[in-house]
Amino acid sequence: MTTSRPDRDAMPYRDCVGIAVFNAHGNVFLGHRKSEGDPDQSAAHGSAWQMPQGGIDKGEDPLRAALRELYEETSITSVSLLAEAPEWIYYDLPDDVLGQAFKGKYRGQRQRWFAFAFTGPDSEIDVEAPGGGKFKPEFDGWRWEKLSRAPALIVPFKRPAYEKVAEAFGDIPQRFTHV
Repeated sequence: MTTSRPDRDAMPYRDCVGIAVFNAHGNVFLGHRKSEGDPDQSAAHGSAWQMPQGGIDKGEDPLRAALRELYEETSITSVSLLAEAPEWIYYDLPDDVLGQAFKGKYRGQRQRWFAFAFTGPDSEIDVEAPGGGKFKPEFDGWRWEKLSRAPALIVPFKRPAYEKVAEAFGDIPQRFTHV
């Protein structure tokens, strides 16, 4: 018995936010996704590194969603807005998880990306007990990385989206004076 694949073209994109957090050296935060509970199975597809991201709740302002998701995934609250990507950035799920990831409802994500300057100490970042333990950890590690290197570290099916993020925020690392 063969199972039929969902009709990708009939499925909507999930609205969400993506967050690029830059430190004082102009490097960007990357989190390493935990293998269990990985909604789009990034680890199974080649890489578990990514920037924070998450869904926009019904009626929620995207900027507010970005700040909420950042806190829920990293405990970070000490940020100032640097930029917003000029357009929605999309990615599609691979065929083998289509109809399974994101409760089988979506073909991928439509993301609104924001860039923030991190103004706190690294000790503020807590991916193991985010929000003081109020939220389920999504990452098991993190690091600072050059934005230009981020797309190569991301799971292949998200790379085109991350290339657009790197292009949209490519001038930001040069804004920082501490090199």
